[in-house]
Amino acid sequence: MGHRPKLLWEGKKTGPNPTDRGKGGTKRSVLVDGEGIPLSIVAAGANRHDVKLTKETLESIQVKRPKATKKKKQHLCLDKAYDSDEVRELAEEFGFTAHIRARGEEAKKLKKNVRKKARRWVVERTHSWLNRFRRILVRWEKYPETYIAMLHLACGVITWRATGLLG
Repeated sequence: MGHRPKLLWEGKKTGPNPTDRGKGGTKRSVLVDGEGIPLSIVAAGANRHDVKLTKETLESIQVKRPKATKKKKQHLCLDKAYDSDEVRELAEEFGFTAHIRARGEEAKKLKKNVRKKARRWVVERTHSWLNRFRRILVRWEKYPETYIAMLHLACGVITWRATGLLG
């Protein structure tokens, strides 16, 4: 089996998707607040591991963050894919308290204590909101700059809707 030729519309920031027979694809890494409002978004080829996008995602936060204190910590909730020393060091470097959970672990804790609020599903909901923008769901853009601009526009609309500024 040889490599298939690169199609015309497959630009940079795409790569073979390891879960879909090597088809070209794009991965999004999104950092959201507790309500699901996007704070940072990064795009890369589908073959990039989540851990490798962590630093770029944290560096591209678009809002000024308040200083984290002992009483007022800033939490970074991640799933098992991010469970590495590299990510824990990055979280500390950027002033976050890392919470890295395995799949299903959070659901088990929530069943025990119904007053606890789920954290990880919030980013999944934001990905779902992004997928409602057809131009994001199916990447038609050849140039990465255009695709990233569309991601930022979609994030702006999501923020506008989520903050109640749009009727």
